[in-house]
Amino acid sequence: MKRNSDENSVAENGQVSGAPQTEVESDSGLLEEHSAVLDDMGEAVQRREQSQEIWEERESRNALRHIAGLSTELQDVTEVEYRKVRLERVVLVGIWSSAVTTQADAEESMRELSALADTAGAEVVDGLLQHRFKPDPASYIGSGKAKELARIVESEEADTVIVNADLAPSQRRALEDIVGVKVVDRTAVILDIFAQHATSREGKAQVELAQLEYMLPRLRGWGTTLSRQAGGQAAGQAGGIGSRGPGETKIEMDRRRIRRRISKLRADIAKMKPSRDIKRGSRHRAGMPVVAVIGYTNAGKSSLTNRLTRSQELVENALFATLDTAVRRTSTRTGRLFAYVDTVGFVRDLPTQLVEAFKSTLEEIADSDLILHVVDASYANPQDQIDAVNAVISDLPEVSDIRVQLVFNKVDRIDETTATRLRNLYPDALFVSAITGEGIDEVRSMVEKSLPLPPVQVDALIGFEDGGLVEQVRNHGVIESLDYTDSGISLSARVDDALAAQILRKAR
Repeated sequence: MKRNSDENSVAENGQVSGAPQTEVESDSGLLEEHSAVLDDMGEAVQRREQSQEIWEERESRNALRHIAGLSTELQDVTEVEYRKVRLERVVLVGIWSSAVTTQADAEESMRELSALADTAGAEVVDGLLQHRFKPDPASYIGSGKAKELARIVESEEADTVIVNADLAPSQRRALEDIVGVKVVDRTAVILDIFAQHATSREGKAQVELAQLEYMLPRLRGWGTTLSRQAGGQAAGQAGGIGSRGPGETKIEMDRRRIRRRISKLRADIAKMKPSRDIKRGSRHRAGMPVVAVIGYTNAGKSSLTNRLTRSQELVENALFATLDTAVRRTSTRTGRLFAYVDTVGFVRDLPTQLVEAFKSTLEEIADSDLILHVVDASYANPQDQIDAVNAVISDLPEVSDIRVQLVFNKVDRIDETTATRLRNLYPDALFVSAITGEGIDEVRSMVEKSLPLPPVQVDALIGFEDGGLVEQVRNHGVIESLDYTDSGISLSARVDDALAAQILRKAR
């Protein structure tokens, strides 16, 4: 009996009473050994996974991926008559990391770069995409791939390499030394397009300011540009005071001239502000509402504005074809006047120099009563375009209180499945085609309902000799009721302060 009770009793330490101590210790040691083996196996698996990732990254880096459909070589040069520069043969280069984006998005970004290069006046002969975790700090794509790129440039007889990123000055110089041709980055291409399309005095000043701010940290000198002004003994007696010392290199003089020019351009742009304020002030004094049309470049903003206002604004199937802000006046069905403001288009990774330089132009958006955000419905991922535009206008604090209406354009280019998907994703958006006119009436109706009402309510009886006031109310107010009686014109309307004062002075 005592033996059975010993076998069935359990000690506080979780061991069976009466069991040999050596057996318990051996079991514990065995468990610890199994745990250590499992830990070693887990670390080994983790090391193998990391090695596999490194190996896959190296393998993908070893092969430059050629992107199909990027070539823009033309048989008939008259197709690009609007270009003002010689057509260059260019090779596009980009990198992508699976930790940041996907291959599909990277290829779409390269296609957008191809469209930018085509608009700038270039023939895209090839596009190369490399997968790597981060850019090479020396030459962006690495010395080995740069040499391979040099062979492609030579075989294609290319004049320029365009990199789909903002290159550091040292990276651009290193890549130029290896490939043997001019290397430019994405920002330089966008600035070049803006320089071609700027027509107004203000637009040209804004573009030049952005170009100089981009150029300043990227000046490079060689040969005589690194020579110094005469100083010390070289200056001789004729040098006089101020010429002694090490002297100043020519590149330093160029930087000083650029800074002086930047200061002058900023002052000139600031002086243009009163003229813009006067134009906007005249619209406000007339009680004219403003609808701003914004969106991604080449989304069809100008085409849509033409449809809504029946005007003939420039329309071109090219990025940033419309650069200067255009104001177009139109009226509602009841005759009330208002204006559409067609603004400059946006793009992903818009250079900060351009955003700063065009802040004055973007004031038109902040001063509007309604914003139409036009999106290209045929684009593969329209949310990317929406995010790019929102990122720019988010810097304008006044925009947060203005209603923004999404308008998907180019629905004639999409199938029914895509249209249904977009309508489900964006239930509050409007869908139109500026080419066929589909949905235009719906947009007009929405805009008319969204225009702000004038602040003053007037109820008056005016004489027939003052009937011209009725036309003014039609143009600048909202007529609620109008009745022609034997004693005069009975009018009930909402108007602004100035027009209300005129009506009350004529009232009987």
